[in-house]
Parts: sequence; C-alpha cells; structure tokens
Amino acid sequence: MAIDTSTLLEALDSVTAIPIIPFDGDAIDYAGHAKNIDYLMQNNYLEGDRQRVIAIAGTSLIHHIDAEEQVRLMDATGRQMGQDGILMSGLAPNPIGGAGKLVEAQSNLSRPPDVYLLMPLTGLSNSQGIYEQYMKFGEKYGESCGARFLYYFRQKRDLEAVIRLINDSPHFVGVKIGTDAEDVEPLVNGVGDSGIVVWGIGDRCTRPAELGAKGHTSGIAVLFARASDEINNAQRRGDYETSRRVEADISELEELRFMNDRIYNYSAVVEAMILSGFDDIEGGGGGPFNPRVPPEIAQRVKEAIEGCKPYH
Repeated sequence: MAIDTSTLLEALDSVTAIPIIPFDGDAIDYAGHAKNIDYLMQNNYLEGDRQRVIAIAGTSLIHHIDAEEQVRLMDATGRQMGQDGILMSGLAPNPIGGAGKLVEAQSNLSRPPDVYLLMPLTGLSNSQGIYEQYMKFGEKYGESCGARFLYYFRQKRDLEAVIRLINDSPHFVGVKIGTDAEDVEPLVNGVGDSGIVVWGIGDRCTRPAELGAKGHTSGIAVLFARASDEINNAQRRGDYETSRRVEADISELEELRFMNDRIYNYSAVVEAMILSGFDDIEGGGGGPFNPRVPPEIAQRVKEAIEGCKPYH
C-alpha cells in the first residue's frame, strides 16, 4: 500500500542512496545489483528506526538503458528491497510521453516506486514551458497512477517556475537541488510547506543543511553507508560540527566525483568499490560512456578511500 504524502516527505528528510548500476560488458549485472541493494538495506545507521531511501537515478546511469530495461531494473530493485524502504525512480523526460509510459509501467509493478524523480530535460525549453508541461504531466499521472514527483532543479533561470510548480501541483512533492548552495534559501522560502527541498549534489551537504535543505542524495552510500547516514543523523540533530567532520573524511572521494563538471561521477564510485576489496558490494566493470578511470585517477581514488573504510 502506498505511503501517504506527509509520511513520504518525512522519509525524504534523509539520505537518498543512489547505487551505481553494475555492468558486465554491455549488460546489467543483476546479481551484482541485488548485492548492492542488500548492502544498503542491511547497513542502515539512520537514527530513529528510519527507513532507507534508495533511488535508481543519475549516478546509476539510468539514462543509458532503454525503457524496457528500466522497468525490469526497477522491478528487481523493488523486489530486493521489499516493503522495508522507500523507492525512488529516476525518469529522463525525453520525450515526455516516454516518461509517462514508464510511470504507467512502473506503477503496475508488484512493488511500485514511492516517488519519481524527473531528471534534467535535454534540448531547448523555457521556464513557462517547464511549468505548463509538468503541471499537465503531474495531473495526468498523479491522478491515473497515484504518482508523486520530485523535480530535479538544474537551470537557475527556472527557479520561479519550479517554485510555482511545487506550490500549484499536489503531485509534485518537492525539489532536488542540482545547482549550488545559493539556491537553497530561495527555494526553501518559495516552496514553504508545499514540499521538501533536498540537496542533490552529494555528501558535501552541511552548508545546504544549515540553509534549510532537508536530506541529501549520496552516490557513495553504496560503499560508505555509515558516513552518509552519520552526516544526516548529525544534521537532523542540528550538530553541524559532527556533520562537517564526517563530510571532511569523504571529501577527497567527492572531489574526484565532481571534478571537471562531474566527469567521474559514476566511474570514480565504481573504481572505489573495486579498489576497496569489500566482497559484499559489486562495482562492475564500467558502464556506457563511462569506462574505468585512468591510472592516475585510480591512484587518487585509492588514496581517497583509505581512511574511509571504517564507514563501510
């Protein structure tokens, strides 16, 4: 049974773990993916018996697999999680009708997503079009499928349109920030009680939390779940000193992920998983358009994770 929106919003004030999709050649390694989901579910350090939130979205390379494979992957993820966590499905709205078909298909799974994340649109658009199109999209699939949506904010010019969208649509429950910290306060103030504002640029998130963001996404939780969880626990307590201390411990790996316009966002995590030597997770061998990192980057990854291993 679907959770109600207020419960969902409280659950999203947490770590949204985005595990990489492990590939074996050109194919998804479903056994490896199941292992990664098990690791996240079995290593939950969130205080207050909070449920784990898992998203199959940006870091995972969802935008490099076709629609049929996405449905299969979400089905596999939901079955592996069961009813013990919160499941988020990332959708690339290109074309928008294809995203709608994915919502219809995934909402009919035995364990459907609890919320859908609409990821950045490619191609040309303007702010009024963003507002109008997503209002229609939310109304159509919110009513027919009971879907709830998060908007992934990546274009600063669209700030006012996104605020209007969250305020006006009962089906858009919040926004994930993918720009920078200066947009936290305008979005928090603009959205008010209409939805949640989640930090969407990894575990370096203490300052956004101080500014009002609730929860954060993590691409490294699949490797260092305790670090991500301890950061969120500390922020919920208002203990930003502890949050910064843990954040500093994983900052070098995050720096590698986000360097040069996020060039190693996926592959640095894969490399870290491989080099860690942990046998309860599976990094795979690289993904579409994202081979393993060059040797000099691999050495930096190795050095970056050495002090992080206790957080596994």
